[in-house]
Amino acid sequence: MKKNNPLIIYEDNHLIAAYKLSGQTVQPEPNKPRSLEEQVKIYLKEKYQKEGAVFLGVIHRIDMPVSGLVLFAKTSKALTRMNEIFHDRLVQKIYLAKVEGKPKLKTELITHWLRRDENKNFTKAFTSEVKGAQIAKLTYEIIESNARFSLLKINLHTGRKHQVRAQLSALGCPIAGDVKYGASQPMADQSIALQSYSISFIHPVKLEPIELILNKSVLKL
Repeated sequence: MKKNNPLIIYEDNHLIAAYKLSGQTVQPEPNKPRSLEEQVKIYLKEKYQKEGAVFLGVIHRIDMPVSGLVLFAKTSKALTRMNEIFHDRLVQKIYLAKVEGKPKLKTELITHWLRRDENKNFTKAFTSEVKGAQIAKLTYEIIESNARFSLLKINLHTGRKHQVRAQLSALGCPIAGDVKYGASQPMADQSIALQSYSISFIHPVKLEPIELILNKSVLKL
């Protein structure tokens, strides 16, 4: 792998999945380092010696301080079908999170109503329905814990902005390093201990089950 090339997790004629570093954006933003989208486009251009622009469709995003899997479409056909799959919630997304404290239960489905404040880039979680809020659901499972932290496996049932961060904070277990949502202190590199770990779905063209998963998580207690 060439220096500055992205770590490719999966690739076929229709889709490509790459690893996003914490602190990197999925798409280009002013005054930010090279985005994952830009890196993948350069990788494709060099690998296939393409002339002109490279098509790459952004299917979903993860927050800048979050690391892990991001899936892109290499064709417009795959992008359209994957957008439908995500819209219809036919995707299983698993995250790993290192949180402060320990939830009361080993595993639990938690439901909140989330309301966004775009000016503050903040999502507030409520335990009952409120005006302007969207329902959000996730299931967590404790993988391991110690006196200070717990490592959780998160199964997302909805895909709201900052959902995992807001819901775990509301549970009383903010993600380590996530001071925006109540963590006691930041990480030295300004990351948060949340990782997009796996994505499962039916391939939009091959129509066969696909499970993309990281070989190894960077999160440890």
